[in-house]
Amino acid sequence: MHDAPQSEAAARLDKENPLGVDGFEFVEFTGPDPAAMVSRLELMGFTRTHVNPANDVVRLKQGDITLLVNQSPKGQAAAFSTDHGPSANGMAFRVTDAKAAYEGAVARGARPAEGHDGGALGGGYSYILQGIGGSLLYIIDQYGEQGSLYDGWNEIEGWEEAERKNSVGLFMLDHLTHNVRRGEMRTWSGFYGDVFNFEEQKYFNIKGKATGLLSQAMIAPDRAIRIPLNESQDENSQIEEFLRRYNGEGIQHIALATDDIFETVEEMKRRGIPFQDTIDTYFDLIDKRLPGHGHDVARMRLNRILIDGSDEDGLLLQIFTQDTFGPIFFEIIQRKGNQAFGEGNFQALFDSIELDQIRRGVIKVDA
Repeated sequence: MHDAPQSEAAARLDKENPLGVDGFEFVEFTGPDPAAMVSRLELMGFTRTHVNPANDVVRLKQGDITLLVNQSPKGQAAAFSTDHGPSANGMAFRVTDAKAAYEGAVARGARPAEGHDGGALGGGYSYILQGIGGSLLYIIDQYGEQGSLYDGWNEIEGWEEAERKNSVGLFMLDHLTHNVRRGEMRTWSGFYGDVFNFEEQKYFNIKGKATGLLSQAMIAPDRAIRIPLNESQDENSQIEEFLRRYNGEGIQHIALATDDIFETVEEMKRRGIPFQDTIDTYFDLIDKRLPGHGHDVARMRLNRILIDGSDEDGLLLQIFTQDTFGPIFFEIIQRKGNQAFGEGNFQALFDSIELDQIRRGVIKVDA
């Protein structure tokens, strides 16, 4: 059974969930070489299922995860690619009623997106808000019993069987993060709080040898949409490097859930997907930090898989790919009762990325 928060079949509209949000529908990518992006996602277990004939947008699916690659040579995606290179130019929230949610969001302070011509959906789709860093935030109600958003797209023959064969076991978009400019964390926590009634879930203050970051995790009323916001404490941190490479704020990483992280990661490695390394001493300390965790530390060390949690809150296991699309990377996560973000691993991840920055000369430290 999937051990992760699941939204209800139909989100209830009430004061806790005034816009009826009901999980992620998709994340949209664009870039100078969209065919290479599709190929990389296929190596990660995704299968092409549909193509939008209006604008050549490819839908890729694995479990309940949909990722879109926008191959259009014009429009918002092309302009976003010019500005940011390989990037995430949009994401979609499922809602009970798209028109009502869109109008409610605008009334609560969200800005309508402009100049998009329906974005990935084409056809003049209009329920789109201005998202992080100029990306699009789609408001979608065609899912589940209300039909499929992709019914009018060209279906790729045999995709169901192809998906079964190609899957690496990923089944849900667990969360995604935003990297924001210094001083803008409250802007975006306020946006998600005021417009969608997200709550502040966790707050982290992480410091390395030479740099630091702040992170504020936000969670939607349906408990299925979670967005940690990351802000740098200085001009040399990995957040600032992302902002420079990406040419602005945006989605930093996308976390995908699995029921067996060892099998998933080992298969992804066999297919050539590279993962971030972790200092070896991390694995020496696991048994002391989490006595009785019940996992094979040797196999964790071999695959560089991290673990966090407690007896009271349960466990989670996680690992991060190397940069996949520009500075954007993916997280693979398995939850065993723990619904946090691996704050015990935040420092290890931060140290690992900072060490790479030091090796590359991005930041300097005294000997």
